[in-house]
Amino acid sequence: MSEIEALVGDPPADAQLDRDDRLRPSFVRRVLDAVDARDDERARALVEPLHPADLADLFELTPHEDRGRLAKAVADLLDADVFAEMNDYVREDLIDALEPYQVADLAAELDTDDAVAIIEDMEPAEQREVLRAMEPDDRAAIEEALSYPEESAGRLMQRELIAVPEHWTVGDAIDYLRGHEELTTDFWEIFVVDPAHKPVGTVALSWILRTPRNVAVADVMQREQTLIPVDMDQEEVALRFQKYALISAAVVDAAGRLVGMVTVDDVVHIIQQEAGEDVLRLSGAGEGDINEPIALTVRTRVLWLVINLGTAMVAAGVVGLFEGEIARFALLAALMGIVSGMGGNAGTQTLAVVVRALATNQLTSSNTLWMILREFRIALANGLLLGVLIGAGTVLFYHNVPLGIVFGLAILINNLVAGLSGVLIPLGLERAGVDPAVSSAVFVTMMTDCLGFFSFLGLAALLHLGG
Repeated sequence: MSEIEALVGDPPADAQLDRDDRLRPSFVRRVLDAVDARDDERARALVEPLHPADLADLFELTPHEDRGRLAKAVADLLDADVFAEMNDYVREDLIDALEPYQVADLAAELDTDDAVAIIEDMEPAEQREVLRAMEPDDRAAIEEALSYPEESAGRLMQRELIAVPEHWTVGDAIDYLRGHEELTTDFWEIFVVDPAHKPVGTVALSWILRTPRNVAVADVMQREQTLIPVDMDQEEVALRFQKYALISAAVVDAAGRLVGMVTVDDVVHIIQQEAGEDVLRLSGAGEGDINEPIALTVRTRVLWLVINLGTAMVAAGVVGLFEGEIARFALLAALMGIVSGMGGNAGTQTLAVVVRALATNQLTSSNTLWMILREFRIALANGLLLGVLIGAGTVLFYHNVPLGIVFGLAILINNLVAGLSGVLIPLGLERAGVDPAVSSAVFVTMMTDCLGFFSFLGLAALLHLGG
């Protein structure tokens, strides 16, 4: 610690963050220095002003081998809110160091969806031990959530909600909210249900506050509402929130009964998660989490690298068909990489647009043909422009008109191939039930490489370049 720090003490909480609300490296170093010096009191004093999300970030920025000592030093500050904000891999590190009863205590403090996020990734034996240590009501809620498919509304939803019968008055609802301390305190609307516990409407808290007590809830509720099936994929849930500008929504089971609610804070996390996943899948980089174990990252990446190796060998086989032309006119070998590279870039552009359109439901069966024709026109326009530009440049630079014609035509052809492949391949994979974000890039690259080489070298052979 410097003499200045010793004189003025630790900076206020806002000085521990930079202008982008990220923890300053100097602050992280001070905390870890205190931990290394076994000065737990100073470490706690530094960390105590942090928001739970910032404390979670601190653990993510701490090297893996130091997290256990940091957790021990600030153990009394590690509450459920901090664990709820943590990166999955970092949280697993710390959870593994806790006893089952400690995990059970943490889960009991969380909303159901956050508790499920902690427990669902544990080994089955560890899950059973934690569940046995929980209170019966909490255990039943967690077990029910775990019975639903992963990344479904059932896993995402909260069981803690406010529901009232439609025959109540506004005054009855207010008295109910005030008279039951065990009710959740985090909600924006009240769900109105019929005798079968099926949602029939919603009442915003603002309406409750501004409406006389003697008015029936049924008279002020909004009957139109967006209901979320319990088995709906979380990505579809996020799309509904985005489309209808929802703050919260009722989740219903197969019989239409109210079983939970999804709130916008969870949906924001899903949107970020799904968007990141799609980008990383396009590259074959797995989850792309810097806290992911190295062995898992290697296994994920090497699989797609091996597949890429196979497609590259196919492309090499196409080049091998034209060994004679390349031997007679070596310049072909220098230029053919440009054709495949330009096609690959064009295909990646189209692929990114199509995968995003599929993920956001912008591209459906009703506008598929329009999308194909749109990308074909774009590819044709780009191909003509680039073909003329590159062809003319080749003629001027190499003083070879046939080579300029072949080069320009190959660029045009490969742009058309890239545009159509970038649309048709993800559409075909999606129709086959395969995530287009995972597999499309490999096949689009193979198409642009193979047909780019074939068109360029084939036209060169046809016109007997170098002959």
